Amino acid sequence: MITPELLDELHKLNRTEKLRVLQILANDLAVEEASLTSDLEYPIYTPFGNEEAAQFLSIAHQASRGN
Repeated sequence: MITPELLDELHKLNRTEKLRVLQILANDLAVEEASLTSDLEYPIYTPFGNEEAAQFLSIAHQASRGN
């Protein structure tokens, strides 16, 4: 969680230290992203084959807008 205290401490860092923090966080993100590319399958949801659901959502959306 980013707290005001954490932000205050980050602002106090010198340029080199800030770059190091960026490097650490970028590396953390890269590791997290790499875990998504393993041999697992991830479903991709599309509207194809879901015409009834799309129609229902369209009607609900129009009703919520007062049309």
